[in-house]
Amino acid sequence: MIQQLLSGLREYGLLVVALNVLLNQIGLPVPVVPTLVLAGAVAANGQLPLSMLFLLAAAACLAADCGWYGIGQKYGIRVLKTLCRMSLEPDSCVSETQSQFDRWGVNSLVISKFVPGLATIAPPLAGAMRIGWLRFIWLSTLAAMLWVGAWLLTGVLFKTQIEHVLVRLDHIGSIAVGAVLLLLTAYVGYKWWERSRFYKMLRMARISVAELYQLIQSGAAPLIIDVRSATARALEPHWIPGALHISLPDVGVHLKDLPRDRDIILYCTCPSEASAARVAKTLMNHGFKRVRPLHGGLDAWVAAGHTVERPASVVSAPGVVSAPGVVSAP
Repeated sequence: MIQQLLSGLREYGLLVVALNVLLNQIGLPVPVVPTLVLAGAVAANGQLPLSMLFLLAAAACLAADCGWYGIGQKYGIRVLKTLCRMSLEPDSCVSETQSQFDRWGVNSLVISKFVPGLATIAPPLAGAMRIGWLRFIWLSTLAAMLWVGAWLLTGVLFKTQIEHVLVRLDHIGSIAVGAVLLLLTAYVGYKWWERSRFYKMLRMARISVAELYQLIQSGAAPLIIDVRSATARALEPHWIPGALHISLPDVGVHLKDLPRDRDIILYCTCPSEASAARVAKTLMNHGFKRVRPLHGGLDAWVAAGHTVERPASVVSAPGVVSAPGVVSAP
């Protein structure tokens, strides 16, 4: 079986690697690192043209990134929310990606391929941020070259060790294949279990948009906290009137400043209010009792037709600038 795999790779290696990279980078759960490493080892033995292998793999990577960038540019943050809902780690999909952009800006695209979960999310996020095609293509090309080159080089440097491993795998044949499939199944199963456990944690008492609106109208003066990242706020520059902005990583710094005798309402725009629920859990662990995430988050507030607050001047469409202050939700 292993020999058949190697024979197919030698004959159709360029096509197989390029297609594998393309499918992986568009987000399908297709493992690609083993293919790149193995192809590098095969190329090191002179059975594949290494330069052509590198160029085709990098081009496939860039093609996928450009497709995602265009989608992000057209649909904005909606495509990010959709991608993260399908992720095995929906909260980290949002928070980790946006925190990388908050820390490094668009230059985080260069290392995105090496960060699990960031590779697929980063290009549409860059598109939603409209960083410009030329800048994106430059950064994405650099990222693709570094990522593809690193794994091909690994195969070249460790070709001898890889050959020994393949010989051993060829001896045990179907047992090795079964073991790999078992490990892969176990990994996916573990991630689904983590996801299920995470959603159980999210099933805490929440407040609906209608209840929050009634609470505000009654004069109860709840403290409303927007826990979105700076990147998320830049993509959707509006918030519930009077809301404080305290992002997930900064909660610990502000614990001493938060009141314990008022209702604290938390909201975000991530799947299942994941970040808001995490902040709520942190506050509860520190003795806060009157803490609830907003069910549906900012999206539900806007959908209900309630007013939102915007920065002093926000371009809502080409050539159209919105009025400052509190405005009606779209």
